[in-house]
Amino acid sequence: MNRPRLDPSDPVAKAAFVRANTHLLSPPLVPEVRLHLAEESLPIWQRSEEELGEMNVPPPFWAFAWAGGQALARYLLDNRLICNNKTVLDLGSGSGLAAIAAALCGAQNVVAAEIDGLALAACGLNAEANGVRLGLEHGDLLGKPPSEAEIVLVGDLFYERPLAERVVAYVSAAKAQGATILIGDPQRSYFPRDRFTRLAEYYVPVTRELEDSEIKKTAVWQA
Repeated sequence: MNRPRLDPSDPVAKAAFVRANTHLLSPPLVPEVRLHLAEESLPIWQRSEEELGEMNVPPPFWAFAWAGGQALARYLLDNRLICNNKTVLDLGSGSGLAAIAAALCGAQNVVAAEIDGLALAACGLNAEANGVRLGLEHGDLLGKPPSEAEIVLVGDLFYERPLAERVVAYVSAAKAQGATILIGDPQRSYFPRDRFTRLAEYYVPVTRELEDSEIKKTAVWQA
């Protein structure tokens, strides 16, 4: 039986899709946060393609708590004064995990930015599940001048060379503007380690379906 098509411009439909294809779970390293997460990657990706009627649907990165995001969220929650009363931008927010952690730490304003509309729907639902409010920005911010956020969060965005280069350019410009840049990353293929300072290190439980091991050594870095 054919599934009804998902209207990508309908926020109610996108939220319903997220709810229908995920469960409220807590990431292993951040048990105080609950997220709408998928238990397997292939089924939710296939359903995204079926319901959107497209074959080039972005991978559902938003449906998983990646190692970099978990480490970054853990670091913020363990160092709550960093975000307290600050304005925060979470680039490529995915599930919104790092953004939610910043909000839980008392940030004055937190914006979760994403190019994927389903990811933003997940961010909104996840914020609601944790009793916080996020600003949701749909679009590619990397080609624009940096926002005026005091803190810029980057979780797991160094997995492709062109993206990594654009992220480095953006955070360099944001730093020159006075922002604090915090990055969670397990040193993926295009992570420019020599550009950043390691602040903390974590061993993050992950799934072998998505990663090459069940524990991912991950660090939080500052630009």
